[in-house]
Amino acid sequence: MKIENFEIGKSKTFIIAELSANHGHNIEIAKETIRSAKRAGADAIKLQTYTPDTITIDCQKKDFILKQGTIWDGRTLYDLYKEAYTPWEWHEELFKTAKEEGLICFSSPFDKTAVDLLERLNAPAYKIASFEITDIPLIEYAASKGKPMIISTGIATEEDIKLAVDTCRSVENNDIVLLKTTSQYPAKIEDANMAMIPDLAKRFDVVSGLSDHTLGIVVPIVAATLGAKVIEKHFILDKSIGGPDASFSLDEKEFSEMVNAVRDAEKAIGKVDYSLTEKMKKSRQFSRSLYVVKDIKAGEVITEENVRSIRPGFGLHPKFLKELLGKKILKNLEKGDRLSWDSIQ
Repeated sequence: MKIENFEIGKSKTFIIAELSANHGHNIEIAKETIRSAKRAGADAIKLQTYTPDTITIDCQKKDFILKQGTIWDGRTLYDLYKEAYTPWEWHEELFKTAKEEGLICFSSPFDKTAVDLLERLNAPAYKIASFEITDIPLIEYAASKGKPMIISTGIATEEDIKLAVDTCRSVENNDIVLLKTTSQYPAKIEDANMAMIPDLAKRFDVVSGLSDHTLGIVVPIVAATLGAKVIEKHFILDKSIGGPDASFSLDEKEFSEMVNAVRDAEKAIGKVDYSLTEKMKKSRQFSRSLYVVKDIKAGEVITEENVRSIRPGFGLHPKFLKELLGKKILKNLEKGDRLSWDSIQ
């Protein structure tokens, strides 16, 4: 599948910088954050498209007050999203800024009207947030647009994931990425459970990846080694901006370190290949082979005292030693001579 000119799953890991609420309701900060993400090595910038009224209602009842052990406990959902949302009138300008920087720009819609807005902006993909994986009408509507679907699985059961994937496929959209997500803010490394990444790909026949809320860059590196083809991480221009997501976001320096580490991990993973490079062939000179370690006269027999397997590797293969013991030597050999077939009777 492709998101604009980036082929997901067949080239390097697709690294997404998540803008989320990290703009302090200042469009110039948002635009500079996009530029900073480009400098940090991101392949894409992702927005979130909702308003407080499209995602919840303004209500003080206890059901609407956060009390889950998060950094936002005690606040109402409406109050949190009022602080966190990205104004819709910014979207066109932010998409334009990303294009100028050569960054792919897309978003997480949280209702059908958000999808409609993003369609007008020619968004190349849709991201379904963890807590929206059960919103089947939203997933169906977004998937029906025929764009790649990236779905976080943070709160999902296996049945939830299957239903979301089946919903995409029911509208003939098979371009699906499932992201392993730990819906804690910030998330603990011991809860990351990266073993899910290869399992998601195999179990649901999709591309898999990571949406990360841990502190630091260890988890994204591990994800890359386990086959993550997409990695998403919250990005902030400067943590002094504050905001709901600042504590678990990376700044330009940290994000750049993550990108470089992931790219190095990709190089280290390489491919399954049992052939030897020229460097490896040359290094075989330092492997073991059969050498004369004590002078032998013509007619004497090979023993473990006069022939041994030692470094370097220019003599006969050590696998022949047992076969050669007791055989006669045809010519005088000195200590340090390679053992070769033409000197053996």
